[in-house]
Amino acid sequence: MAKILVVDDEPAILSLIANALSTDRHLVTTFSDSALVRRTDLGAYDLILLDVMMPGVDGFTLCREIRTAVDCPILFLTAKTLESDLMYGLGLGADDYIMKPFGIGALRARINAHLRRESREKRNILYMDPVRFNLSGKELYAREDKVPLTKSEYEICEFLARHRGQVFSKENIYEEVFGYDGESDSSAITEHVKNIRAKLGRYGLEAIETIWGIGYKWKL
Repeated sequence: MAKILVVDDEPAILSLIANALSTDRHLVTTFSDSALVRRTDLGAYDLILLDVMMPGVDGFTLCREIRTAVDCPILFLTAKTLESDLMYGLGLGADDYIMKPFGIGALRARINAHLRRESREKRNILYMDPVRFNLSGKELYAREDKVPLTKSEYEICEFLARHRGQVFSKENIYEEVFGYDGESDSSAITEHVKNIRAKLGRYGLEAIETIWGIGYKWKL
């Protein structure tokens, strides 16, 4: 199951795609107006489908605007057949094209193939509702507010979030975040986690769970 964003100005196309992808248990979000797409939500999606020819902000423009903010595959829906158009879109950072008109079976197969192949590491945004990591800026946001974490606190959060659900001992976390040559010891992790919980607690969030006798895990 994947979260998929589809932007197309034709409601019939949106309905067709949503119904088709729901067959594979994907969660599909649709917009008929590209201006309504919230840039801060983009990291939540595993794949994005953009119609090329839309009024206002077209698919090429939207792709150019969001490519540096997302790591997931971006596919164009297009009736354009000129090779120059196709190459231009790929040059903007798109991963593939689906030509209109398309068959439902081919659409599902193409999308599922991209999802299976998708193994690139998140480089820019890591989204775990209701928090969002700005990986390049080393910042953590709770909804729309930047959480005032120290560098060490941020690194602990990012490490645990990247391995959501896995349990790590204090020693494991210390080695991964600070390395073997760190100037403190694993007991510092306990204090860092305490501070992280206090800061996230102001937003009503409990992100780090203690597994007694073992260590900690990210639970959002």
